[in-house]
Amino acid sequence: MKYVRILFAVALVFMVCSAFSLKKVKEEKTVYAFGIAASFTDTVVYYTAIQPLDSVKLDKNGFLPKRELYTYQLKNYLEYELGSPDYTCMIYFSNNKGKLEKEATKVQGKYKKNKTIVLTPIDAEAFRFKKPEE
Repeated sequence: MKYVRILFAVALVFMVCSAFSLKKVKEEKTVYAFGIAASFTDTVVYYTAIQPLDSVKLDKNGFLPKRELYTYQLKNYLEYELGSPDYTCMIYFSNNKGKLEKEATKVQGKYKKNKTIVLTPIDAEAFRFKKPEE
């Protein structure tokens, strides 16, 4: 009977310790992004569609690593492909596509309030965000 109690106690300790030591595996969430480009000297505001970013995950603080390189991709596309220099580019990103769609609607709504500004979409086939090389 004494050995049964000891065996039961060891089994109980093993079960309790193993339950706390198992790490939960985080599923990889897709990161989505869209870009906005505005100029202080032009009435045209360009925006991209919401796009999933290739094999990218947010850092521990919830920020997109090398996010400035994504804005430079948009800026370079505008300068070299569309011939529109001097644009200030911004990128919005999130793991939640629904929240990002709301943010895109909110940002575009602010520009639509001004009747002199022309919102111009950038074709999704013409421009895609690419993961920056490391």
